[in-house]
Amino acid sequence: MSKLEIIDLHVSVDGKEILKGVNLEMNTGEFHVLMGPNGTGKSTLVSTIMGHYKYEVTKGQILLDGKDVLKMSVDERSRKGIFLAMQYPSEIEGVTNADFIKAALHARMAENEKFSLIKYIKSFEQATSQLKMRADLPQRYVNVGFSGGEKKRNEILQMKMLKPKFALLDEIDSGLDVDALRVVGENVNDMKASDFGALIITHYERLLDYLDVDKVHILMQGKIITSGGKELIAKIDQEGYDWVKDEFDLEDEQSRPSGIIGTCAVKESLGEKND
Repeated sequence: MSKLEIIDLHVSVDGKEILKGVNLEMNTGEFHVLMGPNGTGKSTLVSTIMGHYKYEVTKGQILLDGKDVLKMSVDERSRKGIFLAMQYPSEIEGVTNADFIKAALHARMAENEKFSLIKYIKSFEQATSQLKMRADLPQRYVNVGFSGGEKKRNEILQMKMLKPKFALLDEIDSGLDVDALRVVGENVNDMKASDFGALIITHYERLLDYLDVDKVHILMQGKIITSGGKELIAKIDQEGYDWVKDEFDLEDEQSRPSGIIGTCAVKESLGEKND
């Protein structure tokens, strides 16, 4: 079992403080859901854990099995078992999906470990079949010409192939139709094991119908205000976030309509628009 700990984490973007003391602890074998109104810092948190250069940690710690994640480069964090499924996956012209994932697997191998091409091909074909992706996927350039839903499935494909300890899933449901949502949800859920856990940010409650969720956290005003079980998901979907503000005596903050769960704080700070 591995443990990921976020301790009193403060993060700023361009001098604006977004996270103001986040505390969260999770183990492999667990699925945690992170919810909150628009602009509260959910995407900021997972991007900081992964090491995005725009995010400045001004206070606090991130520990993976007791080791200081903040001292690790992005590629080292990946090799240690942290994976980020991005909200807006990038396109990589000239690099095929097959070569991209193969290179990532090579980077994670031990010095004397041998790479089995036959095993890789079988695993790749099995994963793409489970995700119901196009047969020509291996030869297509990474995310180039992909629909929004295809990009999200491609993120999950990478996760299935790399088998991280902890996956940070940032709105993997956006851009998916009902059938694709079920496929993605079931594939993520099937990975849940003693050596794999996930922190999941989602827009829609319906994704969580396919996931065996252990804990739910509500992030508001840069902090995790309260945590609980799946009952919090239903309550937020029905009532929005006003009850949280009232119950915990929070100052007024933008809330989204019920049935829609969170997006990205940094886009407000950087003046970008959400889709």
